[in-house]
Amino acid sequence: MSKSGRHGSIRVAVRTVLGVAALSASTVALSQQAAPQQEGALEEVIVTGFKESLSLALDQKRAAVGAVDAIVAEDIADFPDLNLAESIQRVPGVSIARDAGEGRNISVRGLGPQFTRVRINGMEAMSANGGTDAAGGTNRDRSFDFNTFASELFNSITIRKTSAAEVEEGSLGATVDLRSGRPFDYDGLTIVTSAQAGYNDINEDVDPRGAFLISNTFADGRFGALLSVAYSERKLLDEGSSTVRWQNALNADGTTNAGASFAATSSAPGLTLAQLNSAFRPRIPRYDIYQHDQDRLGITSSLQWAPTDRTTISLDALYAKFKAERNEIFLEAPGFSGNNANSNVIGVTDAVIDNTNTIVYGVFNNVDIRSEARHDELETDFTHLTLEGTHEFNDRLRVKGLVGYSEAEHDNPIQTTLLFDANDINGYSYDFRGNSRLPVISYGSADVTNPATWRLSQIRLRPQTSENTFKTVSFDVAWDVTDIITLKAGPQYKKFEFETSALQRTNGTTSTQEGNVTGLPTTAVGPYSALARISGNLNVPNGTPRTWLIPNIDAAAAQLGIYDRSLFPLGIEPVLGSNYSVDEEDTGGYVQADFKTFLFDRPLRANVGLRYVETKQTSSGYTFTSGAPLLTTVERTYDDTLPSLNVAFDVTDQFVIRASAAKVMVRPNGGGGTTGLGILTPGAQVGITGANKTVTAGNPQLDPYRAKAYDLSFEWYFAEDSLVSLALFQKDIDSFVQIIRSTGDFSTNTLGLPNSVAIAACGASIPDPATCLAGWQFSQPTNTEGGDLKGFEISYQQPFSFLPGFFSHFGLILNYTGVESEIEYLSATGAVAAKDDLTGLSKSAYNATLYWENERFSARVSAAYRDDYLTTVPGRNLNDVEGTIETLSVDASSTFTVNDHLDLTLEALNLTDEFQDQYVDSNGDRLSYYHHQGRQYLLGARYKF
Repeated sequence: MSKSGRHGSIRVAVRTVLGVAALSASTVALSQQAAPQQEGALEEVIVTGFKESLSLALDQKRAAVGAVDAIVAEDIADFPDLNLAESIQRVPGVSIARDAGEGRNISVRGLGPQFTRVRINGMEAMSANGGTDAAGGTNRDRSFDFNTFASELFNSITIRKTSAAEVEEGSLGATVDLRSGRPFDYDGLTIVTSAQAGYNDINEDVDPRGAFLISNTFADGRFGALLSVAYSERKLLDEGSSTVRWQNALNADGTTNAGASFAATSSAPGLTLAQLNSAFRPRIPRYDIYQHDQDRLGITSSLQWAPTDRTTISLDALYAKFKAERNEIFLEAPGFSGNNANSNVIGVTDAVIDNTNTIVYGVFNNVDIRSEARHDELETDFTHLTLEGTHEFNDRLRVKGLVGYSEAEHDNPIQTTLLFDANDINGYSYDFRGNSRLPVISYGSADVTNPATWRLSQIRLRPQTSENTFKTVSFDVAWDVTDIITLKAGPQYKKFEFETSALQRTNGTTSTQEGNVTGLPTTAVGPYSALARISGNLNVPNGTPRTWLIPNIDAAAAQLGIYDRSLFPLGIEPVLGSNYSVDEEDTGGYVQADFKTFLFDRPLRANVGLRYVETKQTSSGYTFTSGAPLLTTVERTYDDTLPSLNVAFDVTDQFVIRASAAKVMVRPNGGGGTTGLGILTPGAQVGITGANKTVTAGNPQLDPYRAKAYDLSFEWYFAEDSLVSLALFQKDIDSFVQIIRSTGDFSTNTLGLPNSVAIAACGASIPDPATCLAGWQFSQPTNTEGGDLKGFEISYQQPFSFLPGFFSHFGLILNYTGVESEIEYLSATGAVAAKDDLTGLSKSAYNATLYWENERFSARVSAAYRDDYLTTVPGRNLNDVEGTIETLSVDASSTFTVNDHLDLTLEALNLTDEFQDQYVDSNGDRLSYYHHQGRQYLLGARYKF
């Protein structure tokens, strides 16, 4: 079979399953532009197996000038993947973060999801979902939630790790191009259907998953139409333990925080009160049950018209709906965060402090305990439309135009939490000595299954939304000046609009009313309660309750009328920081010269270019002034000039050297413990939780992340469809965005907030003004110098066709990425508080796939490893960092071809039964979140008409 890198014109057709689509016409066009034009006959490449999909992806990589990796055809559809993120993680340098057991975001070469830009059918897009608090909650930043989409909707993914002037700005890690199918990709009438049944070994329910594609061309191939649909349901039981964080009773300056101190009468063998107060204890030790119920629908359609041999017009539409319900259930002790409900404070009767200054075991009196139930209903609607036209005036001059609109609406209309509390429990204990992730927790004298133990303490109603839209217009001209030089240029206009809202119970002030449960029809909790139980799949140690009484939210809604706004009014006042908007108008253009020549009689390909862009930013946010929310809007404009150079030199027919250098920018963005795009707003959020009084503010004058990027790679295509490569990369980050945290009296704040704002937030819970104004924690983003990131990638890929007989059907894919960085994190005074890794960076990551394939049967096993990574630096509550523990996921897939029409499939995910494991403090390795989602199995069939 001839390769795309050796021929100037290739037509790709597919006669296989949905999602096992061929390289799209636009992707082939990219390869044609990147490779030297040579004479060659038109030929048809039919993707019929996993090996062929790998071959096409390798051809695209080889033909490109910059650093490009691709996934095409069965490389997506036949990997055991629930969604796109899990498909992309097979690419060198790509790691994923999961939510509810499936991939949500990606990181590339150590750079987190906020540094990766995603385009669908050539146009930038964002998809925002809601998630658990441990996974970042509602997405309010620039990162892309891949779990919106089924992988069957797309037929190629291209990951561009280096920059070129013709690719618009906005990426520091990579630009990911997703392509849905088009009718001209297929050979006439194509009809494919597939169905799968999924089974999770914890939830033990059967979940359906199905897909359908129909495509045809008409009028002698001049017109084509395509429609594809993918639908899936998924139920998941997600269990574990968590603490939120760990804290002690000290302020940042070393003084004691009276609101978080243990009782003066506390005593433990060999320990003083000062030692107990300075040691770290869990803020909210608890066991958790999450119940997920998700529906995912995706639809793509495409119309193509080729009125002449030199003109093609494509109209592509994509719609996705991700709908979910989630129940979160906790049995916990919130009093350790300084949130005891009355004047009694917790007394210690026994304790053990380990060598990391952590209270790993303790027995306590006067502890307030809690049973918590939360119900979320979430929905994301994603719409993406692009109209693209290409025309060749002659063999040397061609143009391309694109107009597009993309919208993602996330709605969380129901986020309801009810709390049952019991105060002053004696004999409460926790013990992490036997297991640092699954502690023994005893509730002492309390019977946690008895309704008489509990009282209703809070009703939380927190509906929220987020919406982002893109409008894009671009025009490109390419002129082959000679056989050696091609000049390209074009303008682009892009408008990005983001708006988010949130409501809470209010009385018109910033003081939350969630604890106001007076005047209810009944105070007894029995009529609106139920029993919850942890399943036998979580190894909960003996002595810990597995069953407890929880609020029944549906029953409470019926009996208490909690969704009646006249009884429970909602407003923005308590959550002003979650109500804001950011608009950006980006106007720019580029010029680029492509070269195809020879050096020492060997092919040399290169491009050099310059992109200029002006960003007009408008951001709006609220502060609470003169007893009412005040909306403030700030406008600013900045510009960037971004040169780039890419060179690919074929030293031999098998050996390629690539080099790239570029200036890159990413617009300011939340991530790594920040507050999403709220960092760009002039607003401020003032709130009180237990003993913690916080002010979180934005900064509309933030500069973008700016960096210089360098890449050097060596690729040896030593045999057919085989590769050994080494890539070296470095990012010099000149401008960074960091959250600066400080502690002080409210009256000393530099944000211009009057004392009345703090006093209104304190309300009746802290009536004394002097006490209210003391000891506030301030957080505000600022630009810092950042630091350097550098690393390497090693890849190996080879089919073992040189072996005899049975063994010739094996093949192996291996890649390893090593990254390190040193970012200077500053204190409130501007001094360096820490030098540590970039948040979201795993120092080591690898992928390995062993496959076997013949004409009838194929099977493969894939492993994906990701090292620890940091999520917040510096950590909160005097912990040095917060992070996520390493993961190793092993998946398997097999396909049996019954005949030319029917395939049977069996897939298995997470065979290693990995837990999600988050921690605080690099030395203490203290539990933050430890959850179990189980293994997933899928049995299915595909039929091709």
